[in-house]
Amino acid sequence: MPGVGRRRFCAGWGAAALALGCPAWRSGHKSGSGLLVRGAQVYVEGRLQELDIRAAGGVIVELSRGLTLQGGEHVVDAAGLLALPGGIDPHVHLSASADPPGMEDDYCDNYTHGSRAALAGGVTTIGVMVFPKGDVGAGILPSVQQHRQSIASQSMVDVMLHPVSFTADSDAFAAIEPLARQGHTSLKVFAVVENFERDEAAFTELIRAAGAQKMLTLLHCERHGINKAEIARLVAAGKGGLRHYAESSPVRSEVEAVRAAIKISEETSSPIYVVHLSSAAALERCAAARQRGVRIYVETRPMYLYHTRSVYERADGPLFIGQPPLREEADIDALWEGLRGGLIDTIGSDHAPFTAAVKLDSSATIEKYSAGTPGLQMMLPMLYSEGVGKGRLSLDRFVDLTSTSAARLFGLYPRKGVLQVGSDADITLWDPKLRRTIRPSMIRSQAGYDINIGHEVQGWPVTVIRRGEVAFRDDEVVAAPGSGELLARGPHRPLT
Repeated sequence: MPGVGRRRFCAGWGAAALALGCPAWRSGHKSGSGLLVRGAQVYVEGRLQELDIRAAGGVIVELSRGLTLQGGEHVVDAAGLLALPGGIDPHVHLSASADPPGMEDDYCDNYTHGSRAALAGGVTTIGVMVFPKGDVGAGILPSVQQHRQSIASQSMVDVMLHPVSFTADSDAFAAIEPLARQGHTSLKVFAVVENFERDEAAFTELIRAAGAQKMLTLLHCERHGINKAEIARLVAAGKGGLRHYAESSPVRSEVEAVRAAIKISEETSSPIYVVHLSSAAALERCAAARQRGVRIYVETRPMYLYHTRSVYERADGPLFIGQPPLREEADIDALWEGLRGGLIDTIGSDHAPFTAAVKLDSSATIEKYSAGTPGLQMMLPMLYSEGVGKGRLSLDRFVDLTSTSAARLFGLYPRKGVLQVGSDADITLWDPKLRRTIRPSMIRSQAGYDINIGHEVQGWPVTVIRRGEVAFRDDEVVAAPGSGELLARGPHRPLT
């Protein structure tokens, strides 16, 4: 996520579709000559089957063996490849500013750059955080409109928006119903900001209001008061450098915020989605709450699966700064077990693209820093290689974590997240045997780096199809800017 203090779905949801200018189900799709994917091992009904896939009008129209070519269809030879649902990264930060990207205190990726990174990593749908325009607490709806305009001109992937509220005032409450009506059925709240602790009762009511509209609330779980006290203690002891960053937000900060999230969900009967959970202790609290029937969903992010807080001692340690901090090996083990066993529902990159120069700024301290790393492009290849390739995850779990569960939670299923007749033809073709080493020259983000540079990966997305159109092939993004769609979504649906 960003450093706090710095810085179409045209479906049968009548009102939502109309609000976005979409006349009816599927009418937003571009019609074309059609596409035939031949010979892949297709993930259908929970298993791989050798099938052909025919797409027309942006959707899958046939799944069968030996489909014959129809006039004008583009053929993709997928022999030896896996055909999986297009990846969904539910947690991304991109600039929607009219100013050129790359400003020192802003994200250096706009929707075009972010789309390139997504497609090169097998992702066809992203969820972007929408921060209010102007003063904190103002302009939720105008900010959504600004992102809508940027998507229409820049994006090459489909986009769902997560509007953010830093306050629980009358303006925030007034935005809930219009957001839901427009198909933006999620709300992002930061428990780490001072406002949340001061006005927790009001935020509880805001989350209740969102739940009443069948919206899912995303919650950043750290406690401001705990972090503030730890930062003051460290600075007083002369430990204000970023090598001490992990101490500035200890595990108990995350655990106490998760405890508050569980209480709010219980009191309001509203679902809460904990973003970028980092620790075993916080995961244990979520698991126990779920056993009691509390609707708490869990996302983790890639950096917590491969790195520990020890990297902060390195010269390039600031590149790994994100909120919450990296933890210990035991936490990594617990997160992998959570991914494997279903206690963790999704993985989101929390792609927050700052340049290396900004991240390595020598003036940065635990009081002022740029939080976040660019992770959108390598999220799926790393998880496939380290998870499926090394036997830590089944292919079923990989598909759930990277596509199906996010589609369900965020009101996109079965349009997204599955390969079946009538669903969008979002298809990622994987070569499970291809080995490559992550190098700077591969990075599509304007950030220009990835924290996994030098890592060897087996299993790569080699062709990406978005709504029946080839968007990425032969290491080249071929989609046109503006070909992505803003998705109006249905209501949140619980996972079963």
